[in-house]
Amino acid sequence: IELLANSEVADVKGYIGNFHVKVSKSSRYVKKDCSACGDCSKACPVIAPNKFDAGLAIRHAIYTPFAQAVPSTYIIDMNLCLNKDGVIVCDKCIKACERQAIDFEMKPETVELDVGTIIVAIGADVFDPSSLQNYGYGKYPNVITSLEFERLINAGGPSGGHLIRPSDMEIPKRVAFIQCVGSRSEKSGRLYCSNVCCMNTIKDSLLIKEHWPETEIYVFYVDIRAYGKGFEDLYKRARKEGALFIRGLPAEIVEDRKTSNLWLVGENTLQKELYKVNVDMVILSVGLEPRKDSELIQRLLTLSRTQDGFFMEAHPKLRPVDAATGGIFFAGCAEAPKDIKDSVTQASAAAARAGILMAKGKVTVEALTPIVYPENCKVCGLCTKVCPYNALTLNKDLKRVEIIKAACGGCGTCAAECPFGALTQDHFTDEQIISQIDAVTESEADKKIVAFCCNWCAYAGADFAGVSRMQYPPNVRIIRTMCSGRVAPKFVERAFAKGAAAVLVAGCHPGDCHYINANYQTQKRVERLWKKMEQQGLDKERLQLLWASAAEGERFASKIREMHTMMEKISSEEINNAKRVFEKALGGN
Repeated sequence: IELLANSEVADVKGYIGNFHVKVSKSSRYVKKDCSACGDCSKACPVIAPNKFDAGLAIRHAIYTPFAQAVPSTYIIDMNLCLNKDGVIVCDKCIKACERQAIDFEMKPETVELDVGTIIVAIGADVFDPSSLQNYGYGKYPNVITSLEFERLINAGGPSGGHLIRPSDMEIPKRVAFIQCVGSRSEKSGRLYCSNVCCMNTIKDSLLIKEHWPETEIYVFYVDIRAYGKGFEDLYKRARKEGALFIRGLPAEIVEDRKTSNLWLVGENTLQKELYKVNVDMVILSVGLEPRKDSELIQRLLTLSRTQDGFFMEAHPKLRPVDAATGGIFFAGCAEAPKDIKDSVTQASAAAARAGILMAKGKVTVEALTPIVYPENCKVCGLCTKVCPYNALTLNKDLKRVEIIKAACGGCGTCAAECPFGALTQDHFTDEQIISQIDAVTESEADKKIVAFCCNWCAYAGADFAGVSRMQYPPNVRIIRTMCSGRVAPKFVERAFAKGAAAVLVAGCHPGDCHYINANYQTQKRVERLWKKMEQQGLDKERLQLLWASAAEGERFASKIREMHTMMEKISSEEINNAKRVFEKALGGN
């Protein structure tokens, strides 16, 4: 195992089993000879807030990030150090180092690696409560975050493990915890539960009660979510120890200027009465959020992200640690907020999945890859531009498109984009889909809705509507595709040319596509069709676009009911006009 500390991934090329990774390794300005004695740090005159201690303590320009850092070697922060651009202004650390391990002439390195699999374990950031002005974080010194509190009561922290409040360094007699700060809130834009906050607060409450039993503890919550092993017992124990749980978050926090105490004002929703509680210190239980560099990682590795911003797995039940891009796996909070136990479990699963793949030495590809007809290819490159996996390359010398089958996800977007019939998709060929269109419009087409549904979300949503006995008109005929990106404009045009009353194209929600971003191509194609219908004097309402997840059966059923009502207003003249406009889509058939 080789650890590349103080490094970041600069570029990733290739595909499953054949990734080429460039790693930018920044200079530490301290050689491996360093024994981490700390003499250099003591001699350094420059100080700054210590990020690891949440800014509650200071560090020097030459420092070790934290006590257990690997490697156990000091590092120089050149943004703080007085020595810049090769000019030595201060040499105190050099003189203090007996091993002469400090080297200001170190240069950054670029390390290139050939790897078969990649595990994304970038963790998560914590929510910054500064934007919630009603809680006074950053304004009132005795309002701190749960992360800052963790460092305060840690034996190796800035207070040596003593419970103190920042304003006067006294032991607080009354402490309040406020839950769901930055989670489950439309105001913060984060509707998800951060998973770890409730139990972290209960753990901290018990810790305070164990060492400072006279301290009064108030926990203001929305719901206590203690669903893990032994968690409910801890919750009951915290209540038994005297922690007072109040359902209802404070509306605001007001500081008493004389004592620096804090007044919490809100409503107890269980007792249906207002409260006004005076405490010495408030701890904001901040939630987790996706890392700020997630977008960069997404671009480098061609990944999907959910609407919450976390990376999306290939399948939530069958492939929970696999990315949509083959050979890439997730571990920890990169995929969703989770605690240490779940992170370790997922890391073990990701390592096992990667190990299985590496042990095989080859990849079994689903029979959904594109089929190329070289004689029809015009080498236009349109297919390469829409492929979410970069699985298509344009060989201009041989005048053909080449497919990396191991990298292909099987969405079929390339086949839908090709205007010359040079590409189709295995098991979802143009002929197969056209045959289905012709079959469902063979009789009474003017009374039918032709619905193209993606396999993972819309089709599963329609299935859910059926098994749940949700009522909707029976005149819809569903044609399944692996992705809504497989729906070529000629399929929609053919349905109208065959006399269909309405056409529905349904897929995953934007940002939730199981094929990364293929459904954005769906939207572009439908918008072009709408524009064409308007130009030809047709009612564009006859073509509908629906985003629905597998759990949104009612959304699917509601759309069909809406379209059925709209169909009753469509005249035979409108249907005949559409037949005439889209007659070319029949291709003589």
